[in-house]
Amino acid sequence: MWILAWPWMLLFLPLPLLVRHYLPASQETNESGLKVPNFNLFSVLINRAPREQFSNVRLWIGLLAWSLLVLASARPERVGDEIEIPVSGRNLMLAVDLSGSMDAKDFELGGRRVDRLTATKAVASDFISRRKGDRIGLILFGEQAYLQVPLTLDRETVKILLLESFIGLAGEKTAIGDAITLAVKRIYDKEQASQDQVLILLTDGANTAGEIDPLKAAELAQNIGLRIYTIGIGADQMVVSSLTGGLRRVNPSADLDEKTLENIAEKTGGRYFRAKDTAALQDIYRLLDEIEPVPEPEAGFRPVQPYFFWPLGVSLLITFYLSLITLLANGGLLRLREAIKL
Repeated sequence: MWILAWPWMLLFLPLPLLVRHYLPASQETNESGLKVPNFNLFSVLINRAPREQFSNVRLWIGLLAWSLLVLASARPERVGDEIEIPVSGRNLMLAVDLSGSMDAKDFELGGRRVDRLTATKAVASDFISRRKGDRIGLILFGEQAYLQVPLTLDRETVKILLLESFIGLAGEKTAIGDAITLAVKRIYDKEQASQDQVLILLTDGANTAGEIDPLKAAELAQNIGLRIYTIGIGADQMVVSSLTGGLRRVNPSADLDEKTLENIAEKTGGRYFRAKDTAALQDIYRLLDEIEPVPEPEAGFRPVQPYFFWPLGVSLLITFYLSLITLLANGGLLRLREAIKL
């Protein structure tokens, strides 16, 4: 988009015509006066008819130079598209359980039965997309914990690597304590110690592997101000076929250690959530958006590129051309040579 920074300068456009019309005509005199470049250009027009005056090519060129000079003084500028100023959000780490128990198909998604990890991917991906301004990281854990994505503003990369994960990638067991400890190591930054730091840990079992006790890891998180929100995932009942050919109800989440997850959340200032189905899991992530809101974006700015130098440069070239033509027409070069010889 093109704009004029000082559009009121265009009011000076008719100034030469106003001067020509209202100022009295010059009178011939024998007194010596100031030599003005291009004066002959206008003085020869004094006694001409209006039609003959405006037909003078050099006059029109002079008016063009004046118009370009006025245009340059109005400062034409090109305003670019709005650029959003990056907002400074929180450090947010996601820890997702990939142990073998996540293969239980006790969730529904789009009208079909899916395993727990598939439902988690769908809901967590939407959550990641909404976290504009946050630095997001991803930890995948099973028997061991792995940092899949360090803290980054690139939400798309986090989503892609989450969707590409699969059950058993990190082992069949569950190392909750190691996952928390890894988050503590990777999320803490001394230079940004005052910034909000959050870990969302999702699991469907108990701590059955790893070297660090979950509650001990929670103490480490508490020391650096890391809030942990824990999510226990899994239905509380499921109908399966029995050995006799009948149906029976079982609790697929019998191994879920809710007490430990509650203690971890309470110790670090977070909360524990229970997700028994896909709808509950979606509600939990929406609630997390409210508890840890995305920072409001600041007003963006539009880059401005000035272009006043183009009309200014052309105006100066035209003025130089007119001065040179007038000098040649009046024998100025010849007189200059004679003056040099003297």
